Amino acid sequence: MSEIINYVNIGIRIRFERETFDMSREDFSEILGISTYFLGQIERGERKMSIDTLVNVCECLHISIDSLFFEQKNINTNNNDLNSLIDKCSEKEIKVIESLIKFILPHLAR
Repeated sequence: MSEIINYVNIGIRIRFERETFDMSREDFSEILGISTYFLGQIERGERKMSIDTLVNVCECLHISIDSLFFEQKNINTNNNDLNSLIDKCSEKEIKVIESLIKFILPHLAR
C-alpha cells in the first residue's frame, strides 16, 4: 500500500508558515520543545512527528491540521473592528504591528 501522507509537502508547508513569522528554526524548535535537528528533519519530510508535536506545530503557527495536510488555509478577514483600526495606521505603524503579531502569535498557543 502506498503512503497517502506526503511528509515532504507537509514539511515544506511547516517551513513556509514558520518563515511567515520570520522565525528561525532554532526559535521555533525551542517553542515546540524539540531539537533543531528534529525540526529540520520534519521540514525536509525525513521524519514523522507525534500527534502531540503536530498539534503544537499547528497551534503555534495558527493553522489547522487539514490545511497542513491539504494546503488549505481558512482566513477570516471580516473583522471590521481590526480592519478599521488598521485603516487608520500609517505604513510604518502597520509594519510595527505586523512585526508584533509575528512575534506574539506563536507564543499564544503555549
